[in-house]
Amino acid sequence: MSDPRPEPAREATELDHTPSTAPAGPSAAAVLLAEFFGTFVLVFGAISTALFAADFGASEDGTSLGVGFLGVALAFGLTIVAGAYAFGPISGGHFNPAVTLGLAAAGRFPWKSTIGYIVAQVVGGAVGTSAIALIGAFGPDGWFDAAREGGFASNGWDQLSPGGFGFGSAVVVEILFTGLFVMVILGVTHPTRGNPALAGLVIGLTLTLIHLATIPVDNTSVNPARSIATAIYGGGDALGQLWAFIVFPIVGALIAGVCYRMLFDGKRGR
Repeated sequence: MSDPRPEPAREATELDHTPSTAPAGPSAAAVLLAEFFGTFVLVFGAISTALFAADFGASEDGTSLGVGFLGVALAFGLTIVAGAYAFGPISGGHFNPAVTLGLAAAGRFPWKSTIGYIVAQVVGGAVGTSAIALIGAFGPDGWFDAAREGGFASNGWDQLSPGGFGFGSAVVVEILFTGLFVMVILGVTHPTRGNPALAGLVIGLTLTLIHLATIPVDNTSVNPARSIATAIYGGGDALGQLWAFIVFPIVGALIAGVCYRMLFDGKRGR
């Protein structure tokens, strides 16, 4: 992930007879496509891991062949790293409506551009789970029905929580961990204090940590686009609880954006 958009080339004026040689920034279409593909990579790669590989069974000697929670957490982190370095230079590499709104609240992204980003992210995520469903349709008999009955890796509480945690736990997790995620993003991509070369890696490792800590609680959202994408195929219970995984990650991101701007980007006294 990098700062939201490259600076556009400076136009020559009547007093500046030397044409600007700076390359033009990416087009609006390219920016939105980058958000689409980045979110697609995130959802397709990570949710595929959760549905196909997390609990694959055991070998004849009893050794587990599944990757478990650790593998799923790494899949989320690795897909963010891949997307950040592949598409981040084009769009800033948000891939998450909560991140987009958090950056806007911090004054690091224009509010007028948030709607286009969010639409691209939601569509990219939905295409990602649709591709997974297509793979499952040609899989073993009953695979898709079993995946749907199991919630299709959707987020949730009570019966949809891997560890049986309740609604309050999900609320606290989504607000605090999304806020933490946005704080890290704002810090590592800061225009003067950040480290652009390592930003994608740091952000990916942070997302891995978040999943390691919270998958047992609510299957970890911190990303409304990811939650919408899985709830589409997760059945009625997943759709009924989806609102919380849209609202509370956004609340956490907005709080983080405002707090970061006040605490770290405010003017210092003499």
